[in-house]
Amino acid sequence: MGLFLLNILLAISWSALTGSATLLNFFAGFVIGYAALALSHPLLGDREYFRRVPRVLSLILFFLRELVLSSLLAVYEVLSPKLHSRPRIVRVPLEIRDHNQILVLANLISLTPGTLVLDVSPDNDAITVHTMFVDDPEAFRRDIRDGFEKRVREAMS
Repeated sequence: MGLFLLNILLAISWSALTGSATLLNFFAGFVIGYAALALSHPLLGDREYFRRVPRVLSLILFFLRELVLSSLLAVYEVLSPKLHSRPRIVRVPLEIRDHNQILVLANLISLTPGTLVLDVSPDNDAITVHTMFVDDPEAFRRDIRDGFEKRVREAMS
């Protein structure tokens, strides 16, 4: 956590030195700070930070991709004169057991248009998801396991 805060401080310093407090400039400062910290990581000794940041970025990019694709599918469904939805309630077994990871997973699924997490089992071994577009429940389970769940586990472990 210390390197992340140092990286944020470097990004803020970059924004102050360039005189431009925009989000894009802050992100540029974050990338430059990350590169500087990566070059000096033998002195800092913490390698986990440099593994975790790319995994978190992978999760964010995957979520944004899923968000765009599902939004386009939902818009097509609304604008189409014929209904194409195939709503189902699917129980998805989980490999992760950590409460925080399950919370992030459930929120990411619920934020994706056309899906909503209805319940988490009491022993945290499965979630119940309502989805609008499913032909094969097993393929849906596999997509959740190999997509969201895998990336959440990698980013948060």
